[in-house]
Amino acid sequence: MTVISEETVDAVSLNGHAGHGTTTLGDDTAPDDRVEAPVESVDVLLVEDDPGDAFLAEELLADTVLATRITWVSTLQAARDHLKGFRGCVLLDLNLPDAHGLDLLREVLESAPLAAVVVFTGLDDEHEGIAAVSAGAQDYLVKGQVDGSLLGRSIRYSLERRRADENARQLREARIHARENMRLERGLLPQVLLQRSPLSHRAYYRPGRERAVVGGDFYDAVEKDGTTHVIIGDVSGHGPDEAALGVSLRIAWRAFIMAGVAEDAVLPNLEDILVSERAQEEMYATLCMASLDTGSDRVRTRVLGHPPPMIVQDGTVVEAPATPQPPLGVFPVEQTDTDEVVLPRGASMLFYTDGLVDAYDGGPPSRLEVSGLRRMVSGILDQGVSLSRLPEHLVDEAERSNGGPLQDDVAMLLITHGDPE
Repeated sequence: MTVISEETVDAVSLNGHAGHGTTTLGDDTAPDDRVEAPVESVDVLLVEDDPGDAFLAEELLADTVLATRITWVSTLQAARDHLKGFRGCVLLDLNLPDAHGLDLLREVLESAPLAAVVVFTGLDDEHEGIAAVSAGAQDYLVKGQVDGSLLGRSIRYSLERRRADENARQLREARIHARENMRLERGLLPQVLLQRSPLSHRAYYRPGRERAVVGGDFYDAVEKDGTTHVIIGDVSGHGPDEAALGVSLRIAWRAFIMAGVAEDAVLPNLEDILVSERAQEEMYATLCMASLDTGSDRVRTRVLGHPPPMIVQDGTVVEAPATPQPPLGVFPVEQTDTDEVVLPRGASMLFYTDGLVDAYDGGPPSRLEVSGLRRMVSGILDQGVSLSRLPEHLVDEAERSNGGPLQDDVAMLLITHGDPE
């Protein structure tokens, strides 16, 4: 046992049992039969103004199997120097020269939130010890009614209870975080509204951040008044601000479509939402919006800084034409150029975010880019993979090409004119 005393007068007495850490069966036991008990190393901060009681506590601990390192202080002021970051056990007298009672306990608990606190109280203060446990102490002991076994057991159990409390707190926080992520996920991963649309869909989403549930990519599809509208987008950056902005943009886009806002006015209005909701002025979003009138096979597309969709028909894969335009939030959008592509029945459009095209093409520094991704899609379909399983296979193949997990978010929306395979 190592003892550090701030009381110079009693330093010698408190060091009387330095080095104790093991116990044996007894002096009459043969040396070969002695059993060494397991030793647990514990830091103990003894906050006690009575030198006699401090010496008693040290003597009692010397009789336990604990390998204790005791620091003795006699005032709260002196204890403050040791409490910050302390993770051991605080053995606390509630009546000090400069503090007392539950106010003293609360300061200790706040100053050392990861420590176990055992109140060491006098017989007359037993009711205060009970109140201390209610206030957050792990245990209380009455002076004069404690032996070494009880003291050691109380310290060990208090440390375990403190660890259990901390684990429970972390679990609660993890559950709260998971519920928040689920709510955010519901915003990013919508229930598309295609009941009356000639288009069917297959969606895929995976965040790129470690342990994240959602990211800044978003998508949606809505049929309104005989026209089916589809959007996929990617907010620049990674993190909760980007994810929240993605939710805002998706919900705003759906609201514009459901409210019957003119098709060519949707994206300029969406940019107003982006500018008002973004956390930093440099945040922007790339996106692709497509619209198809029921009974027609011509899809109107608007691509703002985003990879163009791919057309999949009869095993062939081609890039859809796209007029280059800046991302949303970079320059004011007054009107957007519209491209048109034929999507006959049975053909599909693959919308995706740049988490795929930014993957390495077999290793750095080359990237897949759109052309490499098109070849990859063709290769997967040539293997006989069905369209409904294309997104998962595409991510697996991109990770193999990348040499490991993709670092960016990945969202895909596979739209088929008619029933999917």
